[in-house]
Amino acid sequence: MADMRATDSDAPAPAVDRVALDEAVEFTSGLIRIDTSNRGGGHCRERPAAEYVAERLADAGTEPVLLERTPGRTNVVARIPGTDPTADALLVHGHLDVVPAEAADWSVDPFSGEVRDGVVWGRGAVDMKNMDAMVLAVVRAWARAGVRPRRDIVIAYTADEEDSAVDGSGFLADHHPELFEGCTEGLSESGAFTVHAGRGRALYPIAAGERGTAWLKLTAHGTTGHGSKPNRANAVTRLAAAVARIGAHEWPVRLTGTVSACIAELAALQGLSVDPEARDFDLDSVLGKLGPAAALVEATVRNSANPTMLEAGYKLNVIPGQATAYVDGRMLPGGEAEFAATLDALTGPDVEWEYHHREVPLEAPVDGRTFAVLRESVERFDPDGRVVPFCMAGGTDAKQFSRLGITGYGFSPLKLPPGFDYWSLFHGVDERVPVEALHFGVRVLDRALRTL
Repeated sequence: MADMRATDSDAPAPAVDRVALDEAVEFTSGLIRIDTSNRGGGHCRERPAAEYVAERLADAGTEPVLLERTPGRTNVVARIPGTDPTADALLVHGHLDVVPAEAADWSVDPFSGEVRDGVVWGRGAVDMKNMDAMVLAVVRAWARAGVRPRRDIVIAYTADEEDSAVDGSGFLADHHPELFEGCTEGLSESGAFTVHAGRGRALYPIAAGERGTAWLKLTAHGTTGHGSKPNRANAVTRLAAAVARIGAHEWPVRLTGTVSACIAELAALQGLSVDPEARDFDLDSVLGKLGPAAALVEATVRNSANPTMLEAGYKLNVIPGQATAYVDGRMLPGGEAEFAATLDALTGPDVEWEYHHREVPLEAPVDGRTFAVLRESVERFDPDGRVVPFCMAGGTDAKQFSRLGITGYGFSPLKLPPGFDYWSLFHGVDERVPVEALHFGVRVLDRALRTL
């Protein structure tokens, strides 16, 4: 496919005003103050946050709909009509839940939404109440300016992304597909943030792929017996051996199209000419020359499976008849069959395994107009920065929305200062986002969403 480049003449005049910049900060802080900690197993209540965003969407002239599969687990969907009724619709989505935070570990109250020294602090500041707030600010700026996007834009705020998504995007995709009629592409979290790659180079990775989710349950069966006697059918021993094999396994390198494109572009920025598809391509050698930017690909060049939980026994001197373990597995696009075959071999005849939760891997085009518009929109506001495609190691609600034929990109733009460790703040302590990063994101989103 020929490369399609966005040009400055494609983009409409900016609609962002000072109010929009201030609201992005205000709404980020306000959403953080609403504790939507998702502890798994249904232990979360997103409704107060859903009502917060719905009220502000309604103020902008939209007609938000609140939907629940489970009481309190609320989703919000609104549609903004575009100027071109023949154009496909665009989905912009963000989740309202966050992972828990232990207040004792933080230097601020994790649900204070404190704004201090030009930074907004709190759980969700980067994952992903910042993006939720920026989208709200942009939509409200459009309403004040009397402008509309070219395409219909469907805004979705979801529940339960930090667990199984059954109360969130999965519920919406399976039971309310009519709300997303015409949507062919979607934008959401984990992309277009600054990665400082050394030598003063600022990169903005835009996600065009996700590894699939393969959360596994392993079960070993054996013979119950007294702990003082030999037992060659010990379920704990069988399980431990399988878990050790899985943890020690070296998965082979498998380069997807997105990862190959990322490597090639990163290498070119270092003055290197490489062909990731060449038979003699030396991945380790190339990664060693990419410096900090290597982190964009290191976790996505192979499948993975990490044991995370063990359960067995009820008394020290009793050998149990069953033992279980849980494994966080991730599969590359095209790597599902290899993943399953490998797990069959590693678990062996004495341990059963099954998918505890499974979602598909994703890959989106990086050589068409959509990616070109996203690239241009970022580089318009940071001319010295360079956009590169990348594949996410984990996953997002884009997996569930892909059931509706929606191609997803990770695009929540932030311009971050050197030394700001964005990666460590995902689910980390002292999560925070600079005010200026939010301002940058609002401007980029306004341009991208109306150009697309």
